[in-house]
Amino acid sequence: MSNALQRDLVRLVRRIEQEDGPRAAADPFRQRFHLMPPVGWMNDPNGLCRCGEWYHVFYQYGPFDPTGGVKMWGHYRSCDLLHWEQLPPMMYPDQPWDIHGVYSGSALVEDGTLYLYYTGNVKFSGDYDYITAGRGHNTALAVSRDGMTVESNELLLENRDYPPDLTCHVRDPKVWAQDGKYYMVLGARTKDDRGELLVYESEDKRHWQHINTLTTKKKFGYMWECPDLFCLDGQWFLQCSPQGVKQQGNRFQNVYTCGYFPLDGDFRGEYTLGEFEELDCGFDFYAPQTFADGERRVLIGWMGMPDAPYTNPTVEQGWQHCLTVPCLLRRDGKRLLRMPVPEIDALRGKQVAPEDASVFDMECHTKKQGRLVIRGSAVIEWQEGLLRLTIDGGGAGRTVRCVEVPEVQTLRVLADVSSLEIFINGGEQVLSTRYYPAPYTHGVTVFGAETKIWEMGSLQITKQQDVK
Repeated sequence: MSNALQRDLVRLVRRIEQEDGPRAAADPFRQRFHLMPPVGWMNDPNGLCRCGEWYHVFYQYGPFDPTGGVKMWGHYRSCDLLHWEQLPPMMYPDQPWDIHGVYSGSALVEDGTLYLYYTGNVKFSGDYDYITAGRGHNTALAVSRDGMTVESNELLLENRDYPPDLTCHVRDPKVWAQDGKYYMVLGARTKDDRGELLVYESEDKRHWQHINTLTTKKKFGYMWECPDLFCLDGQWFLQCSPQGVKQQGNRFQNVYTCGYFPLDGDFRGEYTLGEFEELDCGFDFYAPQTFADGERRVLIGWMGMPDAPYTNPTVEQGWQHCLTVPCLLRRDGKRLLRMPVPEIDALRGKQVAPEDASVFDMECHTKKQGRLVIRGSAVIEWQEGLLRLTIDGGGAGRTVRCVEVPEVQTLRVLADVSSLEIFINGGEQVLSTRYYPAPYTHGVTVFGAETKIWEMGSLQITKQQDVK
């Protein structure tokens, strides 16, 4: 399936990747074991799934502008989460219902076919605020049988199909099959600035009926983005990224938060939402999505933050942002624990002394209080009741993030060239952040912990030629 606009976009993307790719690849802040855009901008992970032998990771891709620009779905695939193929973009903004951006969505896998649900963005010309008027917020479906090309694309829902009390902000469909039917949740913003999720039901994947709305009794933010609804070991969780939640002490420190509510009852009818828990307390974590991998529930997030007051110097080299490492979710009562998938351990090389560590995986058994100084830039310190991350040089505007934890017993730190992922007590709390120490610096200073540190290898990434 192609049209003239798509063919032109294919050529333009190919050209920009060829021309700007070498400059981005030469950046000393380029990551080793995180997925990044070849050029330009990356944000939300989309359409995460396993189909046959392949894991598919799609993402919001703006190849023409490292600060954003027009969005399409970039594409990586892998058989083992370590060796990746960079494929051409899967979907381009080339339809009347997505002409200003192929926005976020999800994948439903059925009989070896990918059903890719997404938000098509249209911004009408005129004097609009694009919140209450002026925007088409369209839910669309693209179908792929080979996992690399789209054979059909169709509009499913548009403005008139959503409840009348909503603004033009309805987006990010997450779709799954259950009990012989199909279900979809959409993030939404009401006209009185209240965040909520819409629940839709379908018999055939294409005709959808609104059956319920999920929200809190008290207003909790004005928009719930990137929804996810899943059951883990018998407990349902509603995951989303609320916007407009004010900071409360050491909670909700970022401009936008993301996390989950435990959900009891039936999302299709009577339900209750428990207390919201943040998934990450670092500077750079947003729009996570999960998918089922056999019995496992795997999560990948965007290691970035929209509208943040800090920056990334990689823009100067023509690229910005990356994704987190894939993580496993485990249930602990009504809490979620998050740790890297075990496949990541295969990237460990030899053990190194702290003074030689640069790009590494570190496991720490801690004492009641302690301190790590990483590459002279990031300081992790803990004492009873609190862990603090301070970027003391190379933060590009990032300063301090804190997380309350009764006792720090263990830490695992994944340190890439320009990022840190800090897992506390087996994933009870996590802090993810970008940081930018002086290139090629190394060394970790350790106080109050017993450590093992392994140097980390790189993901193996090959580029497949255009298949359009």
